[in-house]
Amino acid sequence: MIIEAHDLRKTFTARRGRGRTEEVEAVRGIDLSVGEGEIFACLGPNGAGKTTTVRMLATFTVPTSGTARVAGFDVVKEAAKVREKIGYVGQAGGIDDNAPGRESLVMAARIAGFSRAQALGRADELMAAFSLTEIADRPVKTLSGGQKRRFSLAIGLVNRPPLVFLDEPTTGLDPQNRANLWDEIRALRDQGTSVLLTTHYLDEADALCDRLVIVDHGRIVAEGTAAELKKEVAGDVVTLRLDDLAAARGLLDAEPYIKETQEEGGSLRAYLDDGEHNLPALLRALEAGGLAIRSISLDRATLDDVFLKHTGRSLRDAA
Repeated sequence: MIIEAHDLRKTFTARRGRGRTEEVEAVRGIDLSVGEGEIFACLGPNGAGKTTTVRMLATFTVPTSGTARVAGFDVVKEAAKVREKIGYVGQAGGIDDNAPGRESLVMAARIAGFSRAQALGRADELMAAFSLTEIADRPVKTLSGGQKRRFSLAIGLVNRPPLVFLDEPTTGLDPQNRANLWDEIRALRDQGTSVLLTTHYLDEADALCDRLVIVDHGRIVAEGTAAELKKEVAGDVVTLRLDDLAAARGLLDAEPYIKETQEEGGSLRAYLDDGEHNLPALLRALEAGGLAIRSISLDRATLDDVFLKHTGRSLRDAA
């Protein structure tokens, strides 16, 4: 495993005004392992503890307690060794908006210990790999969001790390640039690089990751492949809007083909196997109970349904 963490915790002291302070437990005992050559995601809403977890693994924040090894090295006792083995792309990107992208790449390479000639050569390699050569000498502030993100990713890879951390890598990008960056991340995995990314985008975790954890309030609430996690939730989801949700829930809970029901934001979600065939029976049951339907939809279970199952609320709402 390239990452192994056990009972990782982080507590901050927050100022609350008038000299008062309060202990805030941002990460509350996280265990995770990431294999070599794997894309692994920490999925959860903003404030869930994802970024704090990654910053501890990347040695930028010292854990309050717990242990972690990255690329075989302890993140506290051997932090310098860990940093030699990782790349990190934060939400801010790590590039100077007023300088050309080439300069940021060369500087990153020099910081990593390259000679000037080696740094220039490595910058050229990365700019070619990420289709940045033609815009390399333009000030970064004149580039598009997708171009800036590609420069940030190139900087994170300047030392050829076996592991790269990507914190919310596609936040703020349009759909085309998001798709392009997904391709770049898959290419890293295909070359043998391990990737740990944080995201609050359901489709991103579903499309990209070999495995993932769902994080909420500083704890892991679910772990597995996207397919495994969605199997935890009965196959199909019928979302209903009715005037009397409680009555509808009581009625449907008694039906043998209904696995589970959940109320969420004025809607009732009914989980069932083989929704296409059982939907008519559901409609007949509601009609027999005198319950009028205002709207209805049938969908496959998603990672949002997994999040809802484990936390009682939608990830979209939480994010």
